[in-house]
Amino acid sequence: MSHPSHNPARSSAPSTVDPAEVERFSRIADEWWDPNGKFAPLHRLGPVRIGYIRDRAATHFSREALSGQPLKGLSVLDIGCGGGLLSEPMARLGATVTGVDASARNIAVASLHAGRQGLSIDYRQDTAEALASSAAQFDIVLALEIVEHVADVDLFLKSCARLVKPGGLIFVSTLNRTAKAWALAIAGAEYILGWLPRGTHDWKKFLKPSEVVRGLEAGGITPKEIVGVVYSPLSRVWSLNKTDLDVNYMLFGVAPGFLSCAPDSTSSS
Repeated sequence: MSHPSHNPARSSAPSTVDPAEVERFSRIADEWWDPNGKFAPLHRLGPVRIGYIRDRAATHFSREALSGQPLKGLSVLDIGCGGGLLSEPMARLGATVTGVDASARNIAVASLHAGRQGLSIDYRQDTAEALASSAAQFDIVLALEIVEHVADVDLFLKSCARLVKPGGLIFVSTLNRTAKAWALAIAGAEYILGWLPRGTHDWKKFLKPSEVVRGLEAGGITPKEIVGVVYSPLSRVWSLNKTDLDVNYMLFGVAPGFLSCAPDSTSSS
């Protein structure tokens, strides 16, 4: 699927791009693939995020999750792809991957790394709303760890919803706007442990699950499941927890046109 590249800086249409956020991540773009660098938390999150997407998508599309390439023949859009930490695993799982990011530096880093890995991924400096206006659609849309960085959440979620093919899936992950999330994700991760550069997150832009659900439903998406993503300081690994949505959480939903046989568990407290 080929669509004209769009430079968000040239558009006068409503935009979800927050220039300060783009600049913040652009400054550290070259560190995306350093597992011990500024993006180390995303590297640690990788296995649980990739496994969740693979398993839910395999169930939905009647594939065998452990077949090696369960996403073969499916198109995946990775919105806010950064350096490609999700795009590359999706390509290895067999998907035809398009990665978009508002930062030209991120796209350059992602393209270079994918080329070195021998992976064919369509990377573009673009935005969700620009792609949606071009009528592009994908079997699976990923919007992970990005919604808390956009300028217009409602426009962003509606644009993401428009990008999902009938019967396709959308996955969203973000941080809950709770006191616990402030203590762990900002005070802990940014100021005490130094996992992330200070100022990476703005607690006021964190979203309650009910707000994400409402935004997706406004775009016609039916949310199917919400799960917490919990970090264990002892084992230093992340795991899924259906009852603990206090800090990090993931959810997926289905676009109208196909009945999923995946579990339906959308408590959005």
